[in-house]
Amino acid sequence: MTTRATTTEIVLPGLVEPDGLLVHERALPEPAAGQVLVRVDATGVSFAEQQMRRGKYYDQPPFPFVPGYDLVGTVQAVGAGVDPARMGERVAAVVKTGAWSTHLLVDADHLVPVPDGIDPADAETVVVNGITAWQMLHRIARVQRGQTIVVLGANGGVGSTLVQLATDAGITVIGTASERHHDHVRRLGATPVDYRAPDLADRLRALAPEGVDAVFDHVGGTGLGDSWRLLRRGGTLVSYGTAATKDDAGRSQLPVLALVGRLMLWNVLPNGRRAHFYNFWAGRRRSTRFHRRLREDLTQVFQRLAAGTLEPQVAARLPLAEAGRALALAESHTVAGKVVLLP
Repeated sequence: MTTRATTTEIVLPGLVEPDGLLVHERALPEPAAGQVLVRVDATGVSFAEQQMRRGKYYDQPPFPFVPGYDLVGTVQAVGAGVDPARMGERVAAVVKTGAWSTHLLVDADHLVPVPDGIDPADAETVVVNGITAWQMLHRIARVQRGQTIVVLGANGGVGSTLVQLATDAGITVIGTASERHHDHVRRLGATPVDYRAPDLADRLRALAPEGVDAVFDHVGGTGLGDSWRLLRRGGTLVSYGTAATKDDAGRSQLPVLALVGRLMLWNVLPNGRRAHFYNFWAGRRRSTRFHRRLREDLTQVFQRLAAGTLEPQVAARLPLAEAGRALALAESHTVAGKVVLLP
């Protein structure tokens, strides 16, 4: 079954402030073979869009483009080769860009079913955040029950999900956050430490004098060395961002390349520790395998969301037309969780 649709989308025209986003309407073509038309029920603001606004995301497309890393929606039409029974199916997808829209064409084999009974906004909070957290915890660091980890930014989208997945797996978590979010971090199951403390590294070390089994660091910059030194022998540092350099002038690739080079150097040292840079899109050239793993991991996350062992962290729900306000709110560092857009 095919159909044509009109989509309303939010356009990032260039290096603008959040209030510089544009609203655009255009007709979509019919779904091609292997595609579906998805009505977007929820999308959100992640750190990637905050970086894209500054032109600092590692491989963002040229301006202008439609942001939106992930979505939860409903299949409205299918192209040739797609089972018509998928009509009306509730799905999630990671698209990197384009999700800040009312409707979107998506490859059918990139979709992940969303369990019945889960609110679209709740599901949205754990799509890219949940996959990222699950893969870093279980595929890269391979942290085991009874071990101890440090999560920087434990109140953020990825951080709060990571804390909950770890505690659900019987892992002890120490999480950094601003003091106003400490009660929230405790409710998630972590021991909070003020990330602004001048003696942050000493405070973290005092909570785990023998070192920790993994550190998850989205900050990078000069503090990366402190994260490395927190590890015990056999421990793993997982770096997944360069938030410390988000406002630095210059090419967006340089901080990432410098960080990766530093991690590679540490890996050749005979110290019994490992360092990894997590790239969500690593392995995508082997598309079938990449999307199979993505579906497997997000299914695991959705199962925990449905069971109630993973609580969705919705910071705010705003209409798609207020994407600029949503972006500004996400960048304000005053909220815990993910700001969700409801087309």
